[in-house]
Amino acid sequence: MTRPWNFSAGPSALPLEVLEQAAREMTDWQGSGMSVMEMSHRGKHFTRIRDEAVADLRELLSIPEDFEILFMQGGATAENAIVPLNLIGRRGTGKADYVLSGSWSNKSYKEAQRYGDVAVAGSSGEAVVLEDRQQSPWTWFPAPDTWKLRADAAYLHFCANETIGGVEFMDWPDMAALGAADVPLVVDASSNFLSRPIDFSKVGMVYAGAQKNAGPAGVTIVVVRKDLIGHALPVCPSAFDYANVAEAGSMFNTPPTYAIYIAGLVFKWLKRQGGIPAIEAENIRKAEALYGFLDTSDFYQSTVHPSVRSRMNVPFFLKNESLNAEFLAQAESRGLLQLKGHKSVGGMRASIYNAVPFEGVQALISFLQEFERQHG
Repeated sequence: MTRPWNFSAGPSALPLEVLEQAAREMTDWQGSGMSVMEMSHRGKHFTRIRDEAVADLRELLSIPEDFEILFMQGGATAENAIVPLNLIGRRGTGKADYVLSGSWSNKSYKEAQRYGDVAVAGSSGEAVVLEDRQQSPWTWFPAPDTWKLRADAAYLHFCANETIGGVEFMDWPDMAALGAADVPLVVDASSNFLSRPIDFSKVGMVYAGAQKNAGPAGVTIVVVRKDLIGHALPVCPSAFDYANVAEAGSMFNTPPTYAIYIAGLVFKWLKRQGGIPAIEAENIRKAEALYGFLDTSDFYQSTVHPSVRSRMNVPFFLKNESLNAEFLAQAESRGLLQLKGHKSVGGMRASIYNAVPFEGVQALISFLQEFERQHG
């Protein structure tokens, strides 16, 4: 069967090998006589699945032992509340700082305001000129040396990759160098998690909805430094208290068992590809090819500043937007799916996550060239 190329922003493409293994094991997981969906989450079979997933993820990202790995529910949207409920009270000030760089960081900021004194440390919500380029709001990232940090904040939050706007912040700062050594970084890495290495010496917590690079919708991965656990506000629901989840090995309540199983298969697939260094190299190759074409074209336009262009989500616009509908129809007829940009920004967007191979990017570039020849 010839499968189309899926450029969905999420839920997104999964590795074909993972889907095929899950299909083989659907009704009988490794001779157990049960589907993973039928198992007790406290039985020996699922305990093994969970333990292997945790170990493989720790190995892939070189996660230090002083960090807990939690499998939670509610997606990154729920973490917008769960993070402040767990962390904002840890220093007694009730303060947290947020860097705003697009739709998702704004959502995080607005939700956190319900739980304490939350301030904007930096924002790209204004038009600026950077390196002689006119940048519209949310197409650039505020430099860390411009952030207004409060030394008594419980944490500083930013979004590492804005899925909608296509802005990716690569160089996470050392907070001590910014004069805020006691303020841990909390990073929403939902749409670039497992696409590149993470230096855990610089962060206190990283969280990610799985449905971009790590698995299907339904499980949220939280990697949190142990000393940040145990400070939940009294109003925090017990199932969302990191201390309870950590103590119970992510089984304080029934976890999303099948989503954890698929995520575990993705982790093993990543190891077979050569791990995070190899997948990062491939992601760079894919992104450079697609941006390289867009930069040579007068028919298409990429508006994100080159220094923060996302490797994962590539938004672009047809300069003649009256051709948008025809573009999407022709793309779908060629097996190039889900290229329509988010409704809030319009245009097009190609999400080229880990599971989208270089061949898929080549197929997209070939179509872009052909469509430009037709209408340029």
